[in-house]
Amino acid sequence: MQEDFLHYAWKHKVFSISSLNTTRDEMLIVKHLGQHNHNTGPDFFNAQISIDGQLWAGNVEIHIKSSDWYVHNHEIDKAYDNVILHVVWEHDTEIYRQDNSEIPTLELKHYIKEDLLKTYQKLIQSKSWINCESDFSMVDDFLLNNWLERLFIERLERKSKDITKLLQESNNDWEGVLFKMLLKNFGLKVNGESFLSIANSIDYSMVRKLQNDVLEMEALLYGQASMLEDETQDTYFLDLKQRYQFVKHKFKLNNQGVIPVQFFRLRPQSFPTIRLSQFANLYTIEHQLFSKVMTINTRDEFYKLFKKGVTDFWKTHYTFAKTSKASKKQLTKSFIDLLIINTIIPLKFSYAKAQGKTIDEELFKLIKQIKIENNSIVNKFLELKPIEKNALNSQALLQLKQQYCNKNQCLQCAIGNSLIVKK
Repeated sequence: MQEDFLHYAWKHKVFSISSLNTTRDEMLIVKHLGQHNHNTGPDFFNAQISIDGQLWAGNVEIHIKSSDWYVHNHEIDKAYDNVILHVVWEHDTEIYRQDNSEIPTLELKHYIKEDLLKTYQKLIQSKSWINCESDFSMVDDFLLNNWLERLFIERLERKSKDITKLLQESNNDWEGVLFKMLLKNFGLKVNGESFLSIANSIDYSMVRKLQNDVLEMEALLYGQASMLEDETQDTYFLDLKQRYQFVKHKFKLNNQGVIPVQFFRLRPQSFPTIRLSQFANLYTIEHQLFSKVMTINTRDEFYKLFKKGVTDFWKTHYTFAKTSKASKKQLTKSFIDLLIINTIIPLKFSYAKAQGKTIDEELFKLIKQIKIENNSIVNKFLELKPIEKNALNSQALLQLKQQYCNKNQCLQCAIGNSLIVKK
């Protein structure tokens, strides 16, 4: 038995609440179950119950055994003085408040049907890729689609916490936050943290002063990434090096905390040299980028905004040392899709939230225009059940696997709930 199941049983009333008795054989009527508390303190706040005709209002605490009350030292915690009912699976001792008044106890094992308990235990003890793997295909489409939308928003809520932190570090400068998020996501998985460390080493006021000259921007980025320290005699390289030394001295820059960039196992199109040039080009061409990002709402508009290439040198190079066949090396639509998913939509969500607005439907419409992401988690779910192939669902499925399936949070999952009740 797990305490989570007892929380679930109480919250969702999976037992008859019309014929209950306390362990003292007093008639118990539940008027209001209370509000589930996920923080410290009693498990349910502001419940209302009637015991032998006497109405009580207060909190409900839930344990596997009655004696857990003393194991957790609730008898000496004032936060539990207003507990009016102790809900347990097994009653093994009487419990008392600090003033020695006894707390009524409800023993749930006499009221929960055995088949419901068996269904829950079978689900939670599964050794499959996800606990409900064998039943996932039977999940109602309407329920699944609604849950995936909720999971997508939940994922945005989680990301918004990171954005709030970046906002504080950037002195509430939304342009600065966009700069950091974009630069991080230009690095993708391999160089994301490295690119973020570059962004963190630069005050955005410097970007505003330098973004009229693409070579100044490139010098700033390559220099902070420690990519201008070789003895290469190329004219372009030497120009960047000289520009960086001037900028470094002028703005008193240091890059001691910058994580080294990686080239290993990357295709040349994704080399950090190319990504940083594309990024510098974007910020040189598109001033006041944040306001533009907040204004446009379609995938095609974002394709147009971000379809930037590299500067002239990089059209014939992938590294400083070696020439290559000439190409524009523009950002691809698939890369821009990732920027929309990981930067633009979370930032739009957070900005609207900061203004007290809700733009969920607008974000649903935008992300559904983007193809579903191709990764092992999403592909496995698609093998279990046909799901509409868009990026909203892939983001939601990642949230489902990482925050619910991997953590055995079946009772907090709409899918898990439906399967338990259905059986």
